[in-house]
Amino acid sequence: MTATNPFQRYDETDDRQFYGQPRLVNHIDEAALRATTHLYAEYLPAGGNILDLMSSWVSHLPTNIHYGRVAGLGMNEVELKANPQLTEYLVQNLNQIPSLCYGDNTFDGGMVTVSVQYLTQPVIVYRELARVLRPGSPFLTVFSNRMFPTKAVAIWQSLDDLGHQQLVRSYYEQTGLFDQLEVLDRSPGGWSDPLFAVVGWVKNEPGSTDDSYGIRSISN
Repeated sequence: MTATNPFQRYDETDDRQFYGQPRLVNHIDEAALRATTHLYAEYLPAGGNILDLMSSWVSHLPTNIHYGRVAGLGMNEVELKANPQLTEYLVQNLNQIPSLCYGDNTFDGGMVTVSVQYLTQPVIVYRELARVLRPGSPFLTVFSNRMFPTKAVAIWQSLDDLGHQQLVRSYYEQTGLFDQLEVLDRSPGGWSDPLFAVVGWVKNEPGSTDDSYGIRSISN
C-alpha cells in the first residue's frame, strides 16, 4: 500500500472474484442493526421510492412501514434475489462503473449500509446519487468500524471513527449537490458495534436523462 493514492486497496484484483461467493450474513451485530433500522424509519419517507445502494440479502428497512419501489444495486445476484424487501435489483460494480443507470429524480430517498469504505470513486457516485434522487430527498450513509481489510480503501484504514465521519461528510460536500448535512452517532453502547451515519438532502435538480435499464424485477 502506497500513500500516492488514498483510494488504493491491498487487493486490486477484479471485485467479481471477491464478491462472487454469496455472504448471507450480517456485517454488524444485532444492536447496531436495530439502530440502523431505526435510522431508516426516521429519515426515509414512508411510501417513497427507495434506492438501496451496495445492497445485499437484507436492506434493514423497517418491516412496519410500506415503501413503494425499493431498488437494490449490489455485487452478488444470489444475495440480491434473496432480499425480500427489494422490488427490483441490478448487479453493478460501482468501482468499475460509478455512474447509475436510473433516470433523474427517480427516488425519494436512499441509503448505503456499512459498505462506503469499499468505494474507490465515491465523489462520482455521490454526484450520481444527487441526480437520481428528487430534490429534497435524503440519502443516508451508515457505517461502523468493521470491514474487509483487503478491499477497504487506504484512506479509510488510516482513519479512526471521527476521521471516518469527516471523510464521508466530505463526499457529500465535494459534490456541491447536498445540504443540511447531519453527522450522527447512533452507537448502541456497551459491547455493541459502533454505528455512525451521515445524512444529506439533495439541494438542486440535475437535467433529465433516459429511464433506467438493465434492472430485474422481483416477483413476491
